[in-house]
Amino acid sequence: MDVISVQSLSKSFGSIQAVNELSFSVSQGEIFGLVGPDGAGKTTTMRMLTGIMLPDSGTIKVLGKEVGLHSKSVKDEIGYMSQRFGLYPDLTVMENLRFFADLYGVSRKERESATERLLTFSRLSPFKDRPAGKLSGGMKQKLGLMCALIHTPKVLFLDEPTFGVDPVSRYDFWQILYQLLKEQVTIFVSTAYLDEAERCGRVGFMHKGSLLTSDSPANLKKRMMEKILELELKENRRAAAFLQKEFGSRSVSVYGGRIHLAVKDYEKNSETALKLLHAQNIKVDAVRQVVPSLEDVFVYTLLSVEN
Repeated sequence: MDVISVQSLSKSFGSIQAVNELSFSVSQGEIFGLVGPDGAGKTTTMRMLTGIMLPDSGTIKVLGKEVGLHSKSVKDEIGYMSQRFGLYPDLTVMENLRFFADLYGVSRKERESATERLLTFSRLSPFKDRPAGKLSGGMKQKLGLMCALIHTPKVLFLDEPTFGVDPVSRYDFWQILYQLLKEQVTIFVSTAYLDEAERCGRVGFMHKGSLLTSDSPANLKKRMMEKILELELKENRRAAAFLQKEFGSRSVSVYGGRIHLAVKDYEKNSETALKLLHAQNIKVDAVRQVVPSLEDVFVYTLLSVEN
């Protein structure tokens, strides 16, 4: 069953086409991740899906209801956490939860059980009397999620929820999302972190308002016909410049002290790459073939469109 269904969605701001003919669907009880660089149109898409912004054209259905026609009833059944979730810094954790419970019209009986459950699985119980402004970044994000869940929504929209959050807090945040999946909550999340996208059931690559491709992380990796040659070396930027001239810019990605080179023929191309770098007096410490990461697939797909 499709909980979210989007057909030919478009939105412009003056001469800027923010979202262009976007179509996809999300099934009940899955995590769908929207991945793209800044300016790809992720936030604009999220705002249209939640009824905050009207599209220029196209249709959006959430829980079988067209968002433009039934925005009030749809909003009652969804949770939304924006990039800058509106917590009140002077209110405590408990006071913030009560405030959002009031906004959503949660009855006193329901909010007591919901609050206790949310505090427990977010591990915020010891901090329930602390002002939100004095929480760590990761705790603020968890509190923001708790406020979005206080009315027990069926669909949860999260716009880059862990941006700028430390790795441990990001891990905790995703553990909470996995618990929600067990309760059949459908989760739509945008993220700039490819390691987080790996955790999604399906992901969509978005670029300049368009959806380039969409599938499970495993299937997206299988679709990549190229082999990934990984080179460990110190002069990575200099080496990358020479490799881009030989193999093309879309085939070369730099990851710290490593270079990933997407090639058709591993044996032939690895020999060519090593000879090229040796001729430039660039020492390669190690070379190996590795399984493509989702980041490899994303970068290769993105550069294939741009070049």
